[in-house]
Amino acid sequence: MIPATVFKDKTIALFGLGGSGIATAHALMAGGARVTAFDDNPGSVARAAGEGVPTEDLRNIDWSGQEALVLSPGVPLTHPRPHWSVDLARAAGVEIIGDVELFARERRAHASEAPFVAITGTNGKSTTTALIAHILKSAGRDTQMGGNIGRAVMTLEPPAADRYHVVECSSYQIDLAPTLDPSVGILLNLSPDHLDRHGSFENYAGIKERLVAKSRLAIIGVDDPDCRHIANRLEKNGRKLQRISATSSLSDGFYLKGFDLMRAVDGVAEKLATLEGIGSLRGAHNAQNALAALATCIECGLTADDIQAGFNSFPGLAHRMEQVARRGRVLFVNDSKATNSDAAERALASFERIYWIAGGLPKEGGIETLKSFFPRIAKAYLIGEAAPAFAATIGEATAFEISGTIDKAVDHAARDAAGDPAPEAVVLFSPACASFDQFRNFEVRGDAFREAVRSLAGTEMMGSK
Repeated sequence: MIPATVFKDKTIALFGLGGSGIATAHALMAGGARVTAFDDNPGSVARAAGEGVPTEDLRNIDWSGQEALVLSPGVPLTHPRPHWSVDLARAAGVEIIGDVELFARERRAHASEAPFVAITGTNGKSTTTALIAHILKSAGRDTQMGGNIGRAVMTLEPPAADRYHVVECSSYQIDLAPTLDPSVGILLNLSPDHLDRHGSFENYAGIKERLVAKSRLAIIGVDDPDCRHIANRLEKNGRKLQRISATSSLSDGFYLKGFDLMRAVDGVAEKLATLEGIGSLRGAHNAQNALAALATCIECGLTADDIQAGFNSFPGLAHRMEQVARRGRVLFVNDSKATNSDAAERALASFERIYWIAGGLPKEGGIETLKSFFPRIAKAYLIGEAAPAFAATIGEATAFEISGTIDKAVDHAARDAAGDPAPEAVVLFSPACASFDQFRNFEVRGDAFREAVRSLAGTEMMGSK
């Protein structure tokens, strides 16, 4: 735990008592703050009280005596309308922050030179976070990973000069961290997302930019125009910057050439690492993640050999282009995290001969944007509520069936792929949909795919699960 000593002897209101909220309350109390916590869910309030967190309805407290409102990132700050606790805090002139801001203040107060890597982007931030942490740890560095991935940031070990914190930051967390100032700030990419919570794409992009605006080194993916504009703007403002690209050569920065990761300085390029043969980092989207990790770890003092060894041993993340099994020439890939067409596009672009399992609770726009990838699809197996709409979009572009369930889809896709003459056929579960029609979350859905694959005769499972 990181005691939040920056609020020692201060009175703090806290709203949101999920896992990270309770952890933040304990961190504030350990640092000497007087905390009053609440949640709209009575069960969450009772659980927090049972863990020793002082609770009271924040509508009944004296807001004039509060130093800050610490808000859980899942609670609306601005859109579709501010939560009532936000209205009360603003009316009293009380600042509103989150747990990532607490971490940033603790680091500045006690170990301002402690290495702090913060990662954001619409897609790829979890893989990039895990990859950087894996490389640093593999190279023998004391490494803590958390934030929007895994552990709440205030449950990590405290910042120290020789301890690396690698923290994934969502737009919600950045919005609650006005003084965020990492050693290395990474912005991978931008596409419309969470607009219901931010009001517009311009607001969303502006929030993401905050993560790199005050970083000692900004690493920015320049394969989309919005990020290119941000990189140019930061450079004009004198920020130290590294550009990365998985699609174009750069005269200065890190880029992909075939399978090789290149670094160019003043037009002179050198190869630093390769992704050839690394299944967990397959596809252009993972090349972007690897380039960000390479630039970061070079900044952190690692050698190219250290970084290549980390790439080679990276197992990947569960449910994100996760290679779960092989059966002969057939590879089974679990990409359950692909809850929209933009994410599914990255998976479809990574393979040449695909038996695609897709569907679930549909998102706006469906799979219209994926039509250019239909020639790669030998057959589609459609499940969940989206199946009829997806079938209509596919039309006569490729073969499909409405399988209904994951078990049936896996069975039929495995049978069909086994007879494919291609050097490698891929049964790809990349739903392009939310999971909530049939499953509690994408993790449970991905586990169901994995178990369906495991039940097939002659399957060689991969990884630890």
